[in-house]
Amino acid sequence: MIYLQLFYEFFKAGLFTIGGGLATIPLLNEISIKTGWFTQAQLADMIAISESTPGPIGINMATYVGYATAGFLGGVIASLAIALPSLIIVLSIARLLSKVKENVIVESAFYGLRPASMGLVASAGFSIFRLSLVREALWRQTGALIDFFDIKAILLAAVMFVMLKKFKTHPIILVACGAIIGIIFKF
Repeated sequence: MIYLQLFYEFFKAGLFTIGGGLATIPLLNEISIKTGWFTQAQLADMIAISESTPGPIGINMATYVGYATAGFLGGVIASLAIALPSLIIVLSIARLLSKVKENVIVESAFYGLRPASMGLVASAGFSIFRLSLVREALWRQTGALIDFFDIKAILLAAVMFVMLKKFKTHPIILVACGAIIGIIFKF
């Protein structure tokens, strides 16, 4: 039963996310709340791990959840389920597009998908911002505005941004440094 549920949830995530792996984050958040397979902290860890490993972020996160939930077979099922809708849709569209690629309605539909994709990516960015830099639980306990933001994480992000933009530090070096700092200071 767990395999069928994994397939269903990740097939749905693959079917309804347009705009790449980061667009899956809101649906993964929904899966977390609905199933309890992983916590918000684990979701943040998944994002960090998936961003720093090779391969599509959505498939990496599906593999992580599937494996953590139902072992090796769960990882395989979740990975296939999230990729299957794209495969089916791309093959179908490729076949149809060759016949209707000059159609005004088709061009308009693709034009209309751009803002929807942008909205999903912006939502994912907001979710990452909130998970990484905001400490709502602590702020609710203390009521102190200084406790709302994770100052250490904001300073680290600012330093990394300066290193990237001003000193042209390679992103892989920044990811490795961020991982080391996170391990040492338990961000």
